[in-house]
Amino acid sequence: MKGMVKTVSNLSILIAGVGGQGTLLASRILGSVAMKKGYDVKVSEVHGMSQRGGSVVTYVRMGEKVHSPIVEKRMADIVLAFERLEALRWIDYLKDGGKLIINDQRINPMPVIMGKEKYPENIVEKIKRVFPNTQAMDALSIARACGNARAINVVLIGLMAKSTAIEKEVWLEAIRENVPPKYLEVNMNAFEAGYNAV
Repeated sequence: MKGMVKTVSNLSILIAGVGGQGTLLASRILGSVAMKKGYDVKVSEVHGMSQRGGSVVTYVRMGEKVHSPIVEKRMADIVLAFERLEALRWIDYLKDGGKLIINDQRINPMPVIMGKEKYPENIVEKIKRVFPNTQAMDALSIARACGNARAINVVLIGLMAKSTAIEKEVWLEAIRENVPPKYLEVNMNAFEAGYNAV
């Protein structure tokens, strides 16, 4: 399949987003998937602030044996960006031939809100010219259609899951284990929507 990420001998994933977007839940789901597959896994929130609006970055590394949770520059097999500017900010971590998945959403950082800086134009288009193995989707609209705007994280997980060699049911089990029961149906629908997105 075009755009398929290699099988998990060692898989390094960088998740970049903004506080309140659910990046930490996404990393927990990925960690659960890795454990279900019997892989060694290391998860580390290494940058940013978890309050709403701050930049948050999480590393997830899985494989036969993982010695460090840190993903170095040019070493990420997948960069999962929950916002356009975060994709641009962390793109240097994507390895040659790696996959970039972007939630095509704009969230103005504080310097833009205060008028000190301008939000860059045409981010996704510029990235795609340099990194052709990029998928961008309006995960926010999809999440809203599923019943909860906060489910963008699981929409993006669904899209990412489709490009791995890990079975769909493993992902669904990990979601069941990590999402509170009252939000489970919305998140299962969000995963399916991302997984089945063109």
